[in-house]
Amino acid sequence: MSRASLTDPPARRRTGGALLAAGLLLASSLTTLALAPAAHAADTLLSQGRPATASSQEGDGYAPAAAVDGNLTGTRWASQWSDQQWIQVDLGQQATLSRVVLTWEAAYGKDYAIQASDNGTDWRTLKTVTGGDGGSDDLALSGTGRYVRMQGIARAGGYGYSLWEFQVYGSAGGGTTQPPPGGAVKVEGTQGNWRLTVGGQPYTVKGVTWGPAASAGPTYLPDVKAMGANTIRTWGTDASTKPLLDSAAANGIRVINGFWLQPGGGPGAGGCVDYVTDTTYKTNALTEFAKWVDTYKSHPATLMWNVGNESVLGLQNCYSGAQLEAERNAYTSFVNDVAKKIHSIDPDHPVTSTDAWTGAWPYYKRNAPDLDLYAMNSYSNVCKVRQDWIDGGYTKPYIITETGPAGEWEVPNDVNGVPDEPTDVQKADGYTRAWNCVTGHQGVALGATLFHYGTEHDFGGVWFNLVPDGLKRLSYYAVKRAYTGTTAVGNTPPVLSNMTVSPATSAPAGGEFTVHADVRDPDGDPVTYKIFLSGNYANGDKGLVAAQWRSTGNGTFAVTAPQKLGVWKVYVQAEDGHGNAGIETRSVRVVAPPVSGTNLALNRPATASSSQQSYGDCPCTPQLAVDGRADTRWASDWSDPQWIQVDLGAAKALRTLQLVWDPAYGKAYTVQLSDDGTTWRSAYATTAGDGDVDTIGLAGTARYVRLQLTARGTGWGYSLHEIGIYG
Repeated sequence: MSRASLTDPPARRRTGGALLAAGLLLASSLTTLALAPAAHAADTLLSQGRPATASSQEGDGYAPAAAVDGNLTGTRWASQWSDQQWIQVDLGQQATLSRVVLTWEAAYGKDYAIQASDNGTDWRTLKTVTGGDGGSDDLALSGTGRYVRMQGIARAGGYGYSLWEFQVYGSAGGGTTQPPPGGAVKVEGTQGNWRLTVGGQPYTVKGVTWGPAASAGPTYLPDVKAMGANTIRTWGTDASTKPLLDSAAANGIRVINGFWLQPGGGPGAGGCVDYVTDTTYKTNALTEFAKWVDTYKSHPATLMWNVGNESVLGLQNCYSGAQLEAERNAYTSFVNDVAKKIHSIDPDHPVTSTDAWTGAWPYYKRNAPDLDLYAMNSYSNVCKVRQDWIDGGYTKPYIITETGPAGEWEVPNDVNGVPDEPTDVQKADGYTRAWNCVTGHQGVALGATLFHYGTEHDFGGVWFNLVPDGLKRLSYYAVKRAYTGTTAVGNTPPVLSNMTVSPATSAPAGGEFTVHADVRDPDGDPVTYKIFLSGNYANGDKGLVAAQWRSTGNGTFAVTAPQKLGVWKVYVQAEDGHGNAGIETRSVRVVAPPVSGTNLALNRPATASSSQQSYGDCPCTPQLAVDGRADTRWASDWSDPQWIQVDLGAAKALRTLQLVWDPAYGKAYTVQLSDDGTTWRSAYATTAGDGDVDTIGLAGTARYVRLQLTARGTGWGYSLHEIGIYG
């Protein structure tokens, strides 16, 4: 929900766990960087921006330079459609070569060789590949040379050879594998006229938060650099961090090294700590943080240290009243202890601490004077941070460590009662607006790391990621425009608008509903479509699953609804063949499919073997299963067997029975009929019920209908939202 003021603690905030430092959204992204397999030793990317030539090119838009420009999925070299084609890069000087990474487009080399030369004429083969399968080939090399060439031998198909990127790594002249340190990082200046400097030179943080594994730095950091970014932010620093720091240094990128403290941004973010009394936790954390500061203090990629993420805010999920106040003071005092310790080990890099509520800043002002600057996560309210800083009378500058479009917790609900996700255009505008507000606070706001350079293609990934599944969004190009200061950013994604779902509030389970979106590609590229569903609000699954759908023309699709009842998200993804995608989403409520005829059970007397009286939303009496409402239910005791029956008042001809289950469903049950409520006959039986909706054909006449329930599908009891009996 929206927040009127940043100084009011939000009642609804994000959780840790996919995102999110952006809430329920990206659980896999905001935790401490996961331990990853050992990466390559630090090696420098030598080929980016260097002169490249080739045996041929498919057309004007596919020059060899496009394969060394750092744009991983937006530009490419493509050869003519024949074998024995090559591309080579001039590194400018002799180099010790350690590896090459070839990121193939769909037209890839099945058989090829990697060759090196000192003069561009005499070549020696360093690696031969046979039976290649495309994708990304990361090949270790041993050798030297000024020129490096991919010599194609056999294509995989009828097209030519095509590379998104041809990356050569090593050390120039056989020297160091990292660029030299750039000097101390300082916060300099006076009140309202501060600046960040690196080696005495002004440095504005133009960054993104980092989502991929630490070992994926060589794959994605060239693209981060191509966006115009100079900084990435992490949430955890440990032994797994070194490959990322090495790759960042090789690409001229600095890192804000994070340290995670409980409770983080909300429930699920790592538990609750008593900062007033838990000296063991604080001592262990201080010791651990000091270890990694000492390890990475001299690394050329280190920009600053960031202690904690949203914990002043997050403590409200653990405590209240006077204890909450005491914990917030104790937490910020501990942050100051950490800052002192870091400064004693590393006087050459600043220390900050992030929160998501400017109401946290008075605690830092009072208890953490050793911080060099403050840090704030703020999305739709980022433009209010400036005024809150002024009103608070603060005497330290700040950076924004997360920002972008409005989050799930900030938007109004849609017709189905779930957060109404912004469109691609609105999200792109959100990044532009955020950056303008940051740069508008000159001399105080020292830059930002925008959220989020992540590749997850799930509920939260579509909401926030700039490159979900490696596909570039409108938001990616908005950030690139902001950081590079140019509107010439190359081929951009399809733009979707006016997306609708019909019927939005009553799509029948297993039936079809209609989705429409207007689609325009700015570059006139042909567009292909994919449609996905997310059960985040229906069953808690944040993954996106491919929907069953068919096109009916003009951006309209018939989509098959899931069998699971509840509110689902449907996504239309439009791709342009150049690594770009537009994605729009709307919600759809899946309901029980309609049944023809009259519901003979509606509001008739119902009885049961038992009913829950006080658990959750109960009392859950049997009468609630025949009241015609999908939001009420009958629930039994948590034991077998149970039964529920309906008195139709007189003998009626029966045709259909529909059972709308709560998640606590019946796996094995029998449908029984009776004329007198005493003598019963079986009309249907199953031992393989799977919940959701059961629509059962009946043949016969009866006054009483009973479900004899013999095996539960869960550890709970039996629970039915509705029993419909149709004649």
